[in-house]
Amino acid sequence: MDRWLKAALDYMPSWLEYQVHRWQQPGCVIAVAHRGKVVLEKAFGTASLATGAAFTPRHRFRIASHSKSFTAAGILKLREQGKLKLDDPVGTYVKTLHPAIARATLSQLLSHSAGIVRDGPDAGQFVESRPFAGTEELLHDLRAPPIIDAGTRLKYSNHGYGLLGLVIAAVAGEPYRTWIKRQIVDPAGLKETLPDMPLPRGTPFARGHSSIMPLGRRLVIPGDYSTNAIGPAGGFVSTAADTALFFNQLSPGAAKSVLSVASRREMTRRQWRNPHASLEGYYGLGTMSGTIGGWDWFGHGGGLLGYISRTVTVPAHDLTV
Repeated sequence: MDRWLKAALDYMPSWLEYQVHRWQQPGCVIAVAHRGKVVLEKAFGTASLATGAAFTPRHRFRIASHSKSFTAAGILKLREQGKLKLDDPVGTYVKTLHPAIARATLSQLLSHSAGIVRDGPDAGQFVESRPFAGTEELLHDLRAPPIIDAGTRLKYSNHGYGLLGLVIAAVAGEPYRTWIKRQIVDPAGLKETLPDMPLPRGTPFARGHSSIMPLGRRLVIPGDYSTNAIGPAGGFVSTAADTALFFNQLSPGAAKSVLSVASRREMTRRQWRNPHASLEGYYGLGTMSGTIGGWDWFGHGGGLLGYISRTVTVPAHDLTV
């Protein structure tokens, strides 16, 4: 291991422990993967303020939009198997869509450039005022025209990734959840990752928490709902270690991966600039990317009520945090 990396790994836990205390966060967990192996994982705080249970690295939590990277990997795997092409119109695989949406390509859906509505007419699922859309509701929303023309600019869309989940189910001939676990999650060597709830009985699960304001205290958010047809966009449940291992093997230079080098290059290259980011950022096929301190990175972020997560891979160092 490089000396600078060892020094960083020795320092990071104390820095994070201070940050959790300084900002009065309920809990935080970090994992670092280097050259296909987890070299650091550490949890701080509690997994639930209601029980006071200590947060451990084995606690699963909602990784939200990191799910998009798994779904994108699934589409690239089907392309490797010769079952679809990235420039195929999505209407080839899913019917009853608005004609303009049906003409959008799989590549445009993957890169958030199909112009599709982000969350439909009612996004209350993100504040737990309603369930996440099922397949019927998702298809109903997608009978409406796109918000902007495809190929215009980056327009982030959870509905677009829900639609990609329907593509995978149609091509595979089985439910998205079943196929993605067998073809992507398991071959990637991930033992603590599922595409959505429910978890097996007895699995440690970290609860979400609200902000302190406006009540002056944090509320515990159960977080154990199903994301239904939006699962391919945000349903995954995992640990920090599994998440780091998955993104570490998406690097084009990774020695071992669930995808070919060509697929990884296609996933992680910059396709669209994010016009609304405070820092210069881009989107590829299911991955975010940018440059920090002179180093190029790719990864993703995730947020569901009570949870927030972020993953960054620096390919030049074969390092994922």
